[in-house]
Amino acid sequence: MSQFADLVIADRRLVILRLLEQAPDYQGNAYLLQSALGTFGHSVGMDRLVTDLHWLAEQDLVQFEQVGGVGIAKLTQRGADVAAGRCTVPGVKRPAPGV
Repeated sequence: MSQFADLVIADRRLVILRLLEQAPDYQGNAYLLQSALGTFGHSVGMDRLVTDLHWLAEQDLVQFEQVGGVGIAKLTQRGADVAAGRCTVPGVKRPAPGV
C-alpha cells in the first residue's frame, strides 16, 4: 500500500472514533457512520467501513456487533483516549492539538 493510502486509512479511523465520541451513548450504527464519514471526505462503501470497524474492535477501540442485521459500534475508553490524543495506536492518525 502507498504511504498516501496508509494516511487516508489512519485518518478515516480517527474520524470514526471522533464521530462515536460525539454520538449519544458513544455509539452509532454503520449506516449513520457511513453518511457522516462522507461529510469528512471519506466516502466509502459499507464493506470498507465494516472492515475498519472490525479492525478498530481488534485494537479494543470500539465494540462492534450486528443487531438485527445492522452493525452497531460503541466507543471504548481506550478508543476515547485515542480520539482525544491521550494515547496513540499505530494505524490511527493522532489528532492535531486543540482539534
